[in-house]
Amino acid sequence: MKQLALDIAPPAYPCFDNFIAGRNGESLQALRDFAAGKLSERLVYLWGKPGSGRTHLLRATVAALRNARYLHCADQPDLTPEGASLLALDDVERLGETSQIELFNLYNAEPQTLLLVAGSSPPAQLALREDVKTRLCAGLTYQVHALSDAEKIAALARCADERGLKLSREVGDYLLRHTQRDMRSLLALFHAADVRALAEKRDITVPLIKAVLHSALPLETRD
Repeated sequence: MKQLALDIAPPAYPCFDNFIAGRNGESLQALRDFAAGKLSERLVYLWGKPGSGRTHLLRATVAALRNARYLHCADQPDLTPEGASLLALDDVERLGETSQIELFNLYNAEPQTLLLVAGSSPPAQLALREDVKTRLCAGLTYQVHALSDAEKIAALARCADERGLKLSREVGDYLLRHTQRDMRSLLALFHAADVRALAEKRDITVPLIKAVLHSALPLETRD
């Protein structure tokens, strides 16, 4: 069976407490301090591969503050602060020329607005204007590391324990082989399996996971 992405949201909105840190303990603590006003820097830059948890951390920081805004740079957003205490900009490498100028002007003209920016590479390596990269390099920079397979299985096992369930290694290995490997997709599939297991009064087993995956297929492709 090919890997599938389920169109099911994880059960909880991203926050600091439900972020599985792995090797990202330092950056997680820095963002907690950032949101609490304990850092002197006004800009924090996160970089990492897709699925590493960058977006979760951005949304968690926004959730921890009042009047904070999450913006995806692919949308070429209006970067006017509009009273926001923090702007969280995701996928900054996708900013167009006009939006890059807006970001540069925002950094210079609105020192009271905190900036949390995420991209796929370190700021100096971004294909952006040099003046924008210089500003991004001026803040704190953290790499967000994706979880290893062992860490992902351990995280799913902890999630199961919290619900009074047991997740076998066989089930964990199957999840990694047959769905997208980022934690958001894995947790979405686990949540869907948990709901089905409760409804059918079954344990979470490989056959049940197969049934959930099969139900996610378009009707015309099911056996």
